[in-house]
Amino acid sequence: MAFEWKGVFPALLTPFNQNEELDLQMYEKNLQAQLDAGVHGIIIGGSLGEASTITEKEKEELTEFSVEYINGKIPVILNIAESTTKEAIQQAANAKRWGADGLMLLPPMRYKTDDRETITYFKAVAHSTDLPIMIYNNPVDYKIDTRPDMFDELVECANITALKESSRDVTNLTRMKNRFGDRFKILCGVDTLAMEELCLGADGWVAGLVDAFPRETVAIYNLVKNGIIEEATKIYRWFMPLLELDIHPKLVQYIKLAATQTGIGSEYVRAPRLLLEGEERERILKVINDAIKVRPIV
Repeated sequence: MAFEWKGVFPALLTPFNQNEELDLQMYEKNLQAQLDAGVHGIIIGGSLGEASTITEKEKEELTEFSVEYINGKIPVILNIAESTTKEAIQQAANAKRWGADGLMLLPPMRYKTDDRETITYFKAVAHSTDLPIMIYNNPVDYKIDTRPDMFDELVECANITALKESSRDVTNLTRMKNRFGDRFKILCGVDTLAMEELCLGADGWVAGLVDAFPRETVAIYNLVKNGIIEEATKIYRWFMPLLELDIHPKLVQYIKLAATQTGIGSEYVRAPRLLLEGEERERILKVINDAIKVRPIV
């Protein structure tokens, strides 16, 4: 399906049961909550989706389930986070076969590529598929920085059409817009910077806490895009203690706990991740439950 990289794209959680098996019933419940809230697309197998621990078969199952369930209402995006170019190209082919509408593409995992290697990798994947691609730039967590100047060489790839900007340097948004205009859509990938970047002209938001609070996330996006900044700011300020859970190494456990508390998720993670316990769990629960007590009506 043809679509635009605009709006709220949840980086979906991958629900498990206590035996670390996929919980498709819970996945469907969360997916329906996202659709009810009015999200504009979904992303499967991202960092929050525990990409490093789910198997190719599970990615296939999640993608095909989502494609069938959504039935063309919004785009289904599959994340590619592979160690070799060959594996990434194969994953792009798999995504096409499974019915995905687009790809989110990380630089190679494990090996820290230089600029030339990173660009060559992106081009190789792009040339192997006709699916639209959103490059994922997150040098904080993945140590490879895909800077605005590197897109000078990626312009030739017609299907590289968007950037998930997670460098935490808000200025990169303006640098990209100044350099390329609307050639690349820019989506904020850091929850705690989302409203700032949307106000500066970001086209969308790849969101994390949306997995627990979809209505509030979509409300902020819609209000900002309609110029109703004061109302958006009120929700954003309420949301901030929760959004900060997205920028912690245990973001998966924290956001899964939040989704559990709002009734659209479960805590179970796949090892080596472990369930939260003790003081840490109580501290995060307090952040979540304090926010739920004064949750805005949107």
